[in-house]
Amino acid sequence: VKIDGKDAAHHLYTFKELEALQKGGVQRIYTGNIRAGEHTLDVTLIGKTAGNSDFRHAASYKFTKDVGPRLVEITLAGPSASKHIEFNDR
Repeated sequence: VKIDGKDAAHHLYTFKELEALQKGGVQRIYTGNIRAGEHTLDVTLIGKTAGNSDFRHAASYKFTKDVGPRLVEITLAGPSASKHIEFNDR
């Protein structure tokens, strides 16, 4: 995960974490203060298919941060999904 081109978070999931996420679990990946204004959130998903081949998907999301708190939800899906990375702005 990058915010405005700078690394914000990086995580390698254990099998136990993957199982929890597949059952609907969530993980807070980044909490921090960013200045008000326009920002770009870049997400890269790297993994393996059930057939053990590599896959990589990337997506960007532009948002405007106001003075108050801001939450952007990122939903990740594997290679069989039609949308691999989705953003939900709250």
